[in-house]
Amino acid sequence: MNSVKHNGRTLIPSKVVCIGRNYVEHIEELDNEIPTEPVVFIKPNSAISNNIENNQDEEIHYEGEISFIIENNKISGIGFGLDLTKRKLQNVLKSKGLPWERAKAFDKSAVFSEFVSCDGDYQSYKMELYIDNHLIQFANYPLMINKPEMLITDIQRFLTLEDGDIIMTGTPKGVGIINLGQLFTAKIYENEEIIIEQSWLVQ
Repeated sequence: MNSVKHNGRTLIPSKVVCIGRNYVEHIEELDNEIPTEPVVFIKPNSAISNNIENNQDEEIHYEGEISFIIENNKISGIGFGLDLTKRKLQNVLKSKGLPWERAKAFDKSAVFSEFVSCDGDYQSYKMELYIDNHLIQFANYPLMINKPEMLITDIQRFLTLEDGDIIMTGTPKGVGIINLGQLFTAKIYENEEIIIEQSWLVQ
């Protein structure tokens, strides 16, 4: 089973609960409709990875996201996550009204930093994603359509969140194609203090 680190502890998520279309500018970027309720999909444990891997046969797109880890039915930690997506395949599936799993839930499609404890003041957090030292994506609480506390309530109406499960809160504008050799650097801030900084070289 794949695992993540939370304050040095090893946790094994049973699943990753992903939120789609949670930032207006990203919705416009992909020419989608603004949803009336959170768009939820699942990545299995087998999707979790410590590395960003390029696929020579298919284009893989990155989506940087503020992510939260769950313990005792509430948020216990914050981290950075990459939702990797086979965008062309996703567009084909969407056009046919089919589920997204083939484009979203494949092996190694969820890459995470280490998680650190968070105090529940979600308004103080923001995320930056740099590629080759250029700022590509930025996300914070005000930009989210559905806020973390609302997402927890909505998800738990139909789905049990187990200890170690992760919620990915959606991606802001700036998504694009992963290329071999790129350097991805993620930063999570609490107010103006960096609490997480991690880099990956695309393999």
